[in-house]
Amino acid sequence: MSHTVLAINPGSTSTKVAVYDGEELRFEEEMRHSYEELKQFESILSQLEFRKSKILDRLNARDFDLNELDAVVGRGGLLRPLKGGTYEVSDQMVKDLQIGISGQHASNLGGLIAKELSDPLGKKAYIVDPVVVDELIPVSRISGHKDYERISIFHALNHKATARKVARELSTTYEESRFVIAHLGGGISVAAHMNGEAIDVNNALGGEGPFSPERSGTLPLSTFLESCFQEGMTKEKLKKQLIGEGGMVSYFGTNNMLEIEKRIEAQDEEAELIFKAMAYQVAKEIAAVSVHFKGDLDAIILTGGLAKSTRFTQQVSELVSWISKVIISPGEDELLALNEGTQRVLAKKEKAKAY
Repeated sequence: MSHTVLAINPGSTSTKVAVYDGEELRFEEEMRHSYEELKQFESILSQLEFRKSKILDRLNARDFDLNELDAVVGRGGLLRPLKGGTYEVSDQMVKDLQIGISGQHASNLGGLIAKELSDPLGKKAYIVDPVVVDELIPVSRISGHKDYERISIFHALNHKATARKVARELSTTYEESRFVIAHLGGGISVAAHMNGEAIDVNNALGGEGPFSPERSGTLPLSTFLESCFQEGMTKEKLKKQLIGEGGMVSYFGTNNMLEIEKRIEAQDEEAELIFKAMAYQVAKEIAAVSVHFKGDLDAIILTGGLAKSTRFTQQVSELVSWISKVIISPGEDELLALNEGTQRVLAKKEKAKAY
C-alpha cells in the first residue's frame, strides 16, 4: 500500500517541502526567505506561522488536498539526546522544541509545523534522525577531563539514510553493516557506524574534527585559550571563529569550494595547500574512528555536497583506501530521508519511537 507523506525541512533561509506517494516523489517546492523577511521576527519560534502559511500557499497553488495525507514529517531539531530512528511528535517534544532545550535553530520548526498541520487531519506527525542522535559508546564519551564529556551532534539524517542506501547496494542491511561515514558539507562529521548505531563521531557543531568550508574543527587549544582573553574578544566572536567564519572562510573569505578549486586550477599554491589540508584532516578522522573495527570494516563512505568534488574525494580516498574500500555517495536529500523514515513506520517495517 502506498502512503502519502508531506515532508518539511526548514533551513536558516529557506523552507523545503515535498509530497511523496510511497517512494515516489509527487512534487517538491523550495521557498527562499530573505533577510528582510526574517529580520522582523524576534526568534526562530516566532517564524512558525509565517513559514507554515508559506507552505500552505504552495500546497494550495498545487491544488493539493491535505486530506490525502497519511502523515506529516518534519526535520528534527535540537532536542534532548536520543537514539536514531523515527519519532512521533509528542506534547513533550513540542515543549522542548518551543523552548529550544538544546539550542535554537530553524530545524526546530520542522516538528512543530508538522504537528500543527497533522492534528486537524487526525494524522500523526513525525521527525527522523535529528542532529542530536546520540549512540556513543562509553569510551567515546571520555574527553580527557572529568568536567567535560564529549557529546554527539552531527548530520545524523544523511549519515543514516546513506548507510541504508549503501547497505542495500551491498545486499545487506544497515543493522548488519560496519561503516565509517564522512558527511562532507558546510560542516563535516565523521562517524563509526557499527550494526545500526553511530558509536563514535566528532561534534560537528562543537569544535571537533576536521575543518570544513566554514567551521574550524579542532583548534590548538592552548592558542585558542589565549585568544579568549584578548582585548575586545567576546563569546559571540569566538563562536563565529568556530562556526561560520572558520575553515575556508577564515583563509579565503568564502565557503564556496568551487571558487577554491578554481584558484587551484589557476596555480594558487596557498589554495592548493589548504584544500589538501582539509582532505588530510578528513582522512585522519576516518583513520581515527576506524580503530573501532579492528580491520573488519565493510566500507568507508563519503557523502554530502562536497562528495561531488572529484578532486576532494580522490585526495581523501588516496589516504584511506588502505583501510577499506571507499564508496562515494554524493549529495544529501534530506526530504527523501525524512520520507523514507516515515514510510518505514507507516508500512510497519519499523516502530515509531517515543520521545
